[in-house]
Amino acid sequence: MPKKPTAVLKQRRKLLLRQLPPLEEVLRGSLIERYKRCGKPGCKCATGRGHGPKYYLSVSFPGRAPEMDYVPQVSHAETRERLANYHRIREILEQVCEINRELLRRREPL
Repeated sequence: MPKKPTAVLKQRRKLLLRQLPPLEEVLRGSLIERYKRCGKPGCKCATGRGHGPKYYLSVSFPGRAPEMDYVPQVSHAETRERLANYHRIREILEQVCEINRELLRRREPL
């Protein structure tokens, strides 16, 4: 497979950088869905799935236990979107790094 010209790589990098979501709209972690039982005798949750769904943001840190924060239902969609933005940024960053590495191999200016 022929190598892409340097100009094509640099143009691709510019295009990728323009696709980055706004950094203020980024959130790292995982969205956890839970159902809870209230403990009241005769409540439908005693035999069913439980009350919910209730959402929690789980964020892990090296050397520490994950931290969980409740996400109100009204914030669920925005939270999911910000988590998706984080993953999109990581994907774009990996592609930009691949381009930069190829330029470095070619001894081209980055």
